[in-house]
Amino acid sequence: MWDNHQALRLLANLLLWIAALAATYIIGSWAVNSSMIPVKQVKVIGASNSGKELKHVTREQIDKVVRGEIEGNFLTINLDAIREGFERLSWVRVASLRRHWPQGLEVTLEEHVAVAQWGGEELVNSHGELFVGSVVGGEERLPIFIGPTGSSFDVVAQYVAFSKLLQPLQQDIAQLVLSPRRAWRIQLENGTVLELGRDRMEDRLLRYVSTYDRSVAQLNQNFTYVDLRYSNGFAVRTQETLQHENRIASVKKAA
Repeated sequence: MWDNHQALRLLANLLLWIAALAATYIIGSWAVNSSMIPVKQVKVIGASNSGKELKHVTREQIDKVVRGEIEGNFLTINLDAIREGFERLSWVRVASLRRHWPQGLEVTLEEHVAVAQWGGEELVNSHGELFVGSVVGGEERLPIFIGPTGSSFDVVAQYVAFSKLLQPLQQDIAQLVLSPRRAWRIQLENGTVLELGRDRMEDRLLRYVSTYDRSVAQLNQNFTYVDLRYSNGFAVRTQETLQHENRIASVKKAA
């Protein structure tokens, strides 16, 4: 055998392969169990599309996730578990993580951008997704959206379209309602209600905006309700008309 050079080469290659495998196992076991490469730095930043500065996620919340989810060393930490821990925070929409050799971890958080309050308890973001979170500062004046279950994406899309059409009047939407029958209603910040109906909503609103200065703006009375569902125009109710109708309704109810 010792004179068989081919057999010796095969034996040498086999021994080298076994040695390499053993070395890999030893190094891998050391890396998995070693405390010599712990995660020493966790950097948390905001995603560029939601602002580099985090507005709602607090340092206390970040520290709690880091303490609760980071187990093991730099090589063995479970990135999926850490990501899920961050995404359980109410204001986090998406979390992404990456390792920075030798002992760092970078976490990028995309916060929800609240567009409106949805119903009474939830918020809706710019993607039409619902979430639960506490509003702060100017967010307390967010518009209110009301709509059937599963309609939040459509309501956000129409809010953007309606708001753009209303820009010439410098009137903001305070409430946007989509009825179960898919009829749309806008309440402006000045209290005026615009009834848009179920079809051609943007055409109707555009007609209202384009004729505003020479129509309802000429009224000497405060109007509170505009019905835009007519084919060639719209009907206006003034505050006095509404009060009169309410009095009649009260009398009929009492009778």
